[in-house]
Amino acid sequence: MSKWDDATSWESTTKRTGSTKLAKNGRVAEEERQAAIKEAVDAAVEEARPGLHKIPDPVEPAGEGALTDEEKQRYAECLEGVDLGNTAWFIQGKALDTIATGRLFRETPHKLEPERCYRTIEEWAPLEKGISVGKCSKLRAAWAIGEVLAARGYDVNPGQVREIVPVRTAFNLNAAVAVYVLVADSVGADKVTAERLRDIVKMLPGDLKLDEDEGVDALAKTIKGVLVEELQPPVSRAIPPAVTRAVDQTAIRIADALNRPRIPRSEVTLRLMEAFADPKDPTVYEAVLERMKKAEKEAKKAARKPLE
Repeated sequence: MSKWDDATSWESTTKRTGSTKLAKNGRVAEEERQAAIKEAVDAAVEEARPGLHKIPDPVEPAGEGALTDEEKQRYAECLEGVDLGNTAWFIQGKALDTIATGRLFRETPHKLEPERCYRTIEEWAPLEKGISVGKCSKLRAAWAIGEVLAARGYDVNPGQVREIVPVRTAFNLNAAVAVYVLVADSVGADKVTAERLRDIVKMLPGDLKLDEDEGVDALAKTIKGVLVEELQPPVSRAIPPAVTRAVDQTAIRIADALNRPRIPRSEVTLRLMEAFADPKDPTVYEAVLERMKKAEKEAKKAARKPLE
């Protein structure tokens, strides 16, 4: 058989045709697989993408009774939209912070000076997204705190978080979150306000020391303990005038009972100290103890008032 005959034989032709078909079928199968993957990805992205088209149009109630299945579905979809609004601000803040930190605007032509690109986030944000420089800075500073608080189940807004940003600046992220947790635990999560947070931050002593390795809950307890101590009235070594007058009047009664012209205040003090320290008769000791317990209780009650 000649080379031509061999090259054109049925067997060799069949093999080539089969191989071509297999290769073609393989390419088609791979293309179909990739198309299916892309379709699935696009569907997932569309499902996750926020947008008004996902929020049902307002309609009147189906009735006065229980929700219908359709209404329950509409309610669930609307709740997702509400939750998105509650978290959108710190998502925006993180996006701005990422853009600013990486200077991702550096290849974008300046709108007013197209011959050059943006140099700073302060140039980019107002012109490209209509976000003021001040708002951009506040969102960038607050997003990390908002993210942690949201993960803990708190419904926070930028105004609240803005008040505890200085705590993060002075200490760390956990300390800022701890201040919010402290207030939420004291008055209830639904009663946390920017004003309450601001008041607590103002009360933090300038020489406050916090352990950087402590978690949020431990830091909240530490800060609470510091605030309670700060709020307690300072111990005065001077005897209040009203107490001095009462002691003098009582000393006069003692002098009358002892048929003496007067009892020096120093002698009264000495006898009180002896009675207080008498191990056989704890009457004075117990009376002083009860008075101190009462004063301690009132001081703690006063310390909690700014948190309420």
